[in-house]
Amino acid sequence: MNGGDGGRVVAGKAVPRGAFPHVKVAGGFVFVSGTSSRRADNTFAGVSVDEFGTTDLDIRVQTRAVIENIGDLLRSVGAGLTDLVQVTTYLVNMNDFGGYNEVWAAFFDATGPTRTTVAVHQLPHPYLLIEMQAVALLPEGGQS
Repeated sequence: MNGGDGGRVVAGKAVPRGAFPHVKVAGGFVFVSGTSSRRADNTFAGVSVDEFGTTDLDIRVQTRAVIENIGDLLRSVGAGLTDLVQVTTYLVNMNDFGGYNEVWAAFFDATGPTRTTVAVHQLPHPYLLIEMQAVALLPEGGQS
């Protein structure tokens, strides 16, 4: 991006599955599009399939990957996880709330971003248990 406010797709991250940016800076805020555990090679963190085709999905691994992906996206514009002010989390199954909450607490405490968690019918891939969107305040010295 050439200075000023706008959106960007971040190199080295999974390409968005539509015409939208990973992050958009506007009015001193950084808006992060829905982010999952999908990697740049279109594999997913927190997914294993055994020789019989049995799939195991791990909410803890997926949650950690999502938060780390958000951190990478924020760093691309000069911000970080400590600059988050609001996060909305989408869980396919509220039975995963405990594992997700456990990993969240490894990154944030009660002084961290506000958070809303909702259950959704499904996400854009059957391997996804969780997706997050976020808003951060761009720190002084961040993207020009």
